[in-house]
This record gives sequence, C-alpha cells and structure tokens, in this order.
Amino acid sequence: MDTDIILGLAVPFIGTTLGAACVFFMKKTFGQTVSRILSGFAAGVMTAASVWSLIIPSIERSQSWGRLSFVPALIGFWTGVLFLLLLDKILPQFQQSRADADSTSGRTKRTAMMVLAVTIHNIPEGMAVGVIYAGLMSGCEDISAGGALALALGIAIQNIPEGAIISMPLRAEGRSKLRAFNCGMLSGAVEPIFGALTLLLAGLAVPAMPYLLAFAAGAMIYVVVTELIPEMSDDSRPYIGVISFAMGFTLMMSLDVALG
Repeated sequence: MDTDIILGLAVPFIGTTLGAACVFFMKKTFGQTVSRILSGFAAGVMTAASVWSLIIPSIERSQSWGRLSFVPALIGFWTGVLFLLLLDKILPQFQQSRADADSTSGRTKRTAMMVLAVTIHNIPEGMAVGVIYAGLMSGCEDISAGGALALALGIAIQNIPEGAIISMPLRAEGRSKLRAFNCGMLSGAVEPIFGALTLLLAGLAVPAMPYLLAFAAGAMIYVVVTELIPEMSDDSRPYIGVISFAMGFTLMMSLDVALG
C-alpha cells in the first residue's frame, strides 16, 4: 500500500488522538468558541468534499447510464443517509441518561454510551476515506491526491473535539489521565481499520464505486447536518460558524479543483 494512502487513512485517527491528548494539559474541554470554529470549518470541508470528491466522481463514473447517470449517486447517497439514521436509532443517545447525570452510576453510564456512539459513528467516516482513496487508486480522474488528503484532514479536524469529549469526562470521573487518553484515542482506531478494509474491498468491486462514493457522501452529510451544524450554531454570534464553514468549504473546493 502506498505511503500517501497509509498517511491518508491514519490522518482522522491522528485527529482523535490529538483531541484525547487534551486531557494531559486542559482542566476542561474546549471553549464554546473554539468548538464552533472547529465544527464550522470541518462542516465546510466535509460538505465540499461530499460534492467535489464524492458525488461528482460518482456521477462521472456512471456516464454509461446516459441521462440516468445520477441514479447510482442517488441510491448510494440515500443508502449512506439511511445507514447513519439507522445507527442513531439503534445506538443509545447521549441525552437518554442525562436524567441520571447527578449520580455516579449515571455519569459512568452516560460516558460509556458516549464512547460507544462516537466509536461506531467513526466507522462510516473511516469508510469514506477508504472509498475516496479506492477511487484514487482505480484511476478516477475526478479524484485528486490533494482532494483525498483534504477530506481526511476535514474529518480529522472534526474528530479533535470528539476525542476530547471522551477523555475529559473520564478524567472527571476519577480515571487516570493515561487511561482516559487511551479510551479517547481508541475510539478513533476503527477509522483506519475500516478505511483499510473498505479500500481493499472497493478494489475488488470497482463496478460498485459510484455507489460507494455516494454512500460516503450521504454518511458525511448526515454527520454535518445532525452534529456539526448544531454545534457551530450560536444565536448571539452566528457569524463565527458561518465564516468557519465558508473557510472550510472554499479551502476544500480550491484544493480539489487546483490539485485535480
């Protein structure tokens, strides 16, 4: 496997690790302003990547369908959205144990559910990176090495707060800093694993590439709409999230087109 691809698959995991490492030098989690900036920037990057790096290449690879070349992208996109929606229905939600937050057992249960939810939600993100690198390896002209890396970086930025929201509560519950860090870090280990598996399987299923690319786009847009946009929103200072989103979007768009 090429070194650049290995690096790309590892980048999101590095983001989670950096977030988890906050437990060593921060007493509290990120401030609201920093969280909104990171969420807005990541949302912009992931939205632009979904369009230029995933959906457009999906349609381009279905040109043999003629005027119906959008169909594989439509099917794949909805499959990605519904897959994440199903996960949210199956997984325990963060809010379900908030009523028990005053008790030690309640806090432990809530943290455990958070670790589980973040870990499983990281799987489609790892798959998205694996899919785009599979498209790059298969010779898709609409996918560039720079665009693929930019997508991985966008996911990594989004993972920084996720690593922190796992390690910091564990530390607050009395766990050692090292143990809290390990739990936060390991929640992101599924990303390079599933990214590599997706890369290998996609290489064996090139005809399914349009569907896989659009699936990754649907999964990422779901994350953007349900997690990042609410996080970046602020009624008192809405411009923070908007500017961060615009910066992430235009950066990803520029990288994908310029390096394409």
